Amino acid sequence: MADVHFTNVRIFDGGGDAPFTGDVLVSGNKIARVVRTTYGERVPPVAGATVIDGAGAFLMPGMVEAHTHFSWNDQPSLDSIQRMPPEEHILWCAEVARKYLDMGWTSCVGAATAKPRLDVVIRNAINDGTIVGPRYIAASQEITVPGGLGDTTAPHLPQHEFAFGAIVSGAEEMRRCVRMFAKYGVDQIKINLSGESITGMPSEMSQFTEEEIATCVDEARRWGKRVAAHARSTWSIKQCIKQGIEVIYHASFIDEEGLDLLEAHKFDHFVAPGLAWLINTCHHASAWGLTPEVTRRMGYHRELEAAIESMKAMRRRGIRVLPGGDYGFAWTPHGTNAKDLETFVKVIGMSPMEALLSATAWGAPMMRLGKVLGYIREGYLADILLIDGDPLADITVLQDRKRILAVMKDGEFHRAPPLQRPGGARPPGGAPVTRWAT
Repeated sequence: MADVHFTNVRIFDGGGDAPFTGDVLVSGNKIARVVRTTYGERVPPVAGATVIDGAGAFLMPGMVEAHTHFSWNDQPSLDSIQRMPPEEHILWCAEVARKYLDMGWTSCVGAATAKPRLDVVIRNAINDGTIVGPRYIAASQEITVPGGLGDTTAPHLPQHEFAFGAIVSGAEEMRRCVRMFAKYGVDQIKINLSGESITGMPSEMSQFTEEEIATCVDEARRWGKRVAAHARSTWSIKQCIKQGIEVIYHASFIDEEGLDLLEAHKFDHFVAPGLAWLINTCHHASAWGLTPEVTRRMGYHRELEAAIESMKAMRRRGIRVLPGGDYGFAWTPHGTNAKDLETFVKVIGMSPMEALLSATAWGAPMMRLGKVLGYIREGYLADILLIDGDPLADITVLQDRKRILAVMKDGEFHRAPPLQRPGGARPPGGAPVTRWAT
């Protein structure tokens, strides 16, 4: 693995300060040196290093996606996702993993998988170099109850036949289910604590007993696994806090008591609201029969209004709100994930700086790599993006693949900058980038 020397770049280091001009040396899979420079100043290159002259391009940490479903196959229903044959499904997941890395998401947190071992197999294949993809936390299927969100079985078929989720009833079945997923090797257990209006079970309805939830968390901890929850209802959000469920997905209907509890434990939880799902379901899903009139009757417009106010309140209270919009449905296709950052700015009221931090430094502890990921600092893992443009001035540039000039993960380029000799022409659509070996 050759050393790489980025020079003449504007560095956003993840610490919350304004970008600065400087140089970054990558040695192996780590950032070996970060040097601030003045205008026109040049740092002598390291012998043997590949030099990348960024010509003022924006250098930032790789992004973290907090609510990822690689196995969601851009289809309009849970059935059409789950019933994809397993051979095609694993190939789909591999292609989606590559797409996420291609768009600058160098780390992803699996939020649920459509078949028991899809996430585990993909994570292992990424780690051993069989396929290309982000750092990945592998999830279980969604654990649900008979008739709950994720139970897609027909009444005349055996309960577990072709089920989207893992169906349990009672504490001992829950314990057995968690042990099964631990045996499969997942990193994170997913439990559906509330409904989802599109499935016929209202979002404000909750489906588990406290005993079942406590058993899930207790058994997961015994095996060293983290728990994440689909939690839209007020009761389910409070259960996450009460039971110590770290990852809270959605959190639309939190009340003042819940906000107080969450604020008091804000460093114990991560919130990924999945706003893209709500926005696109309300306003951009008519082609699949989900017109605004239909989704309003389902209650999604009211939930979207509640979720926006909830996220604004969380932002004011310093609670970590992270990107991840439930991508992988027909109207939330994979690869459009950076739209979340624009939503955070234009809808939630985050500054562009806060939005960038939510996708970098704030996501690092969610990956359980809080001391080595998410920053451009010496000794940190070399997950680095080179951007044509300034996301702090226009957060939407991160939605354009052409503006992401380079993607480095673990010190190796997934996409290297355009090759250009000194004096050459500008690469199409991008800032001038020079790349040569000394």
